[in-house]
Amino acid sequence: MSRREVIIIGSGLGGLLCAGILARAGLHVLVLEQGVQPGGCMQTYRRHGLDFDTGFHYTGGLNEGQPMHAVFRYLGLMQLPWVRMDELFDRVTIGRRTFAFAQGYDNFVQMLATDFPAERTALEQYARLLRQVSAHELDALDPAGNADTSFTERLMETSALRYLQSLFRDPLLIDVLSGTALKMELRSESLPLFTFAYGHSSYLESSWRLKGGASQLVDTLVQGIRARGGEVLCNAGVAELVERDGRLVQARCADGRSYEAACFISNLHPAATCALIGQSSRMKPAYRRRMAALENTCGMFTASLVLKPRALKYFNFNRYVYARPDVWACSRGESPVGGVLVSCRVPEDGSPYTRQVDLLTPMTWQQCFLWQDTRVGHRDAGYLALKARLADECIALAEQALPGLRHCVDYLCTSTPLTYRDYTGTPQGSAYGARKDYDNPLGTLLSVRTPIDNLLLTGQSLMLHGVHGVTMTALLTCAELLGRERIWRIVRGEAL
Repeated sequence: MSRREVIIIGSGLGGLLCAGILARAGLHVLVLEQGVQPGGCMQTYRRHGLDFDTGFHYTGGLNEGQPMHAVFRYLGLMQLPWVRMDELFDRVTIGRRTFAFAQGYDNFVQMLATDFPAERTALEQYARLLRQVSAHELDALDPAGNADTSFTERLMETSALRYLQSLFRDPLLIDVLSGTALKMELRSESLPLFTFAYGHSSYLESSWRLKGGASQLVDTLVQGIRARGGEVLCNAGVAELVERDGRLVQARCADGRSYEAACFISNLHPAATCALIGQSSRMKPAYRRRMAALENTCGMFTASLVLKPRALKYFNFNRYVYARPDVWACSRGESPVGGVLVSCRVPEDGSPYTRQVDLLTPMTWQQCFLWQDTRVGHRDAGYLALKARLADECIALAEQALPGLRHCVDYLCTSTPLTYRDYTGTPQGSAYGARKDYDNPLGTLLSVRTPIDNLLLTGQSLMLHGVHGVTMTALLTCAELLGRERIWRIVRGEAL
């Protein structure tokens, strides 16, 4: 049994970011991953000689001077082949009309105001809110302690849909603004304005794709960790966290290996973290019940299309296609498919044609029970038929924006929330982590701290999901160990 300074449980993006930051600070870190490869939802898989991403398609806020740029540069991630997307980076098709989102807050307003001139003033007000969201993003890390927590609290306690309905008179504009939100769960009864606004702001600042698979992010982080004396171990699923005198002292793996550390960070779902800890003097039943009661957001069905050579020209933007108005209803993950995200993979050979297009649509965990056998690794004929039907519906909907797409397809691969559960360990195959609820903000917006002093949390279930949200959360987690001053220097670009 050997001792490290920090043990990180789970090698999803949040865990690897924490490990990378702490290793660069001189701490000896050990990452324990139950799977055969690191990365969680940032993994790629290979079929027929091509790589496919599991959960990453684009991200925002990587322009120089923006916080994500400084953090990614610090970790060596800005050296990867990032491709800035077109100025009109997101295009929303509802019925027979298509609307565009432009990078830059002023451009965003100007573009939508051409279609909705009577809503210009309201669009300017919404853009001001998004600017505020970006400006307040790092408040919690400010060592001067000037964080305006009331701003976050107000947004967390406000219904996203009610806010939109109070600000805009045209229901079609509300649908358009909500139309890129397949990158979050649109639930009128729970979605806070906090989540909705953060889901827009960084992408409007700048939007980026990565040429090649998301595994480049994972590989770069793992190499950086190991280069600084850290370790990343796969096939090392943690079965128990051992507490002694109110502090964790040891992680025991399912294969019998044990590791000691002074501090522990869990990148697992909070409920799964609690399940690793036995009878505890610090982790009271009330805290466990709160974590166990967290509802999970819906998952995703993905149809990854491999196209015939020279069949479709690459397009450097995303398409969101809806069968009808009322985007909120279309995005509930119910059958038939009501909305689909069409994302193009950047050609790695410089060709003007793409070989891979992903179609994504929300899918609930309940849909996975349309057949009987849901054991890990077991898939029956009902499951295969369900996937084939959903893939066909996704292609048919995508053809509203890309006529003839079906005839371009050579073959396809599909995945469901069950796939995510089995291969990434995500509870219920959730795409966005634990669900946030404006009616219960204190119960669903989680702290990185836990009742056990030397156990911290990170990952998408705490505050915000996606690459941007998970990165911001990882910074908060690391600030608990390194201090806000040190993390502030990183986000200010002063730590290289």
